Amino acid sequence: MVKIEELPEMISLQDYRGDYHSYIDAVYEVFKRDFILHRLIFGSNVLKLKRHPEYQQRAYTFYHMTHHGEKEDERTPDFRRCERMPWARPTVEDAVVLKLKFWEQNRNGKSRVCIWMEVDNGDNYFVILDVRKTFVLIWTAFFAEYPHQVKKKQKEYEEWLNSVGGVVMTPDELITDIQNRLSL
Repeated sequence: MVKIEELPEMISLQDYRGDYHSYIDAVYEVFKRDFILHRLIFGSNVLKLKRHPEYQQRAYTFYHMTHHGEKEDERTPDFRRCERMPWARPTVEDAVVLKLKFWEQNRNGKSRVCIWMEVDNGDNYFVILDVRKTFVLIWTAFFAEYPHQVKKKQKEYEEWLNSVGGVVMTPDELITDIQNRLSL
């Protein structure tokens, strides 16, 4: 479990006096610093991000990490996701050091990696990577608001762990295993 004081400070809408436009600009600056100007890595895999189609002149991935909803054109801002944007980079880059759980998940025929950060204040934060044959994308991130979401992820992790014989893989082993199967 990660101690809240070891994480970057969250960004609150209150810090911007409720001014949504100033707030989302500040959240984007964190995203830009951590994902555009910095080469994010998971193990030794440099992550890419989906930039297009842009939404409000911002990278598509930013939109996925800060908004929620099933239909792309109807997604709405999710302030809990926005607040925790500073947590996304350490969740990915420090997954091994922080002893985070990560595993393969399949969604709609896509191979993804889910990285779970449990925080000592009760927060559960997830970052999702999309694994392709020759590269890996940072796809989205979200905060689990309800206990059933955490239970579902715990069950998913345990089922995956059982499917690989209880062997906890390194980030590189997991990505390589998925990419090898995608290349068949």
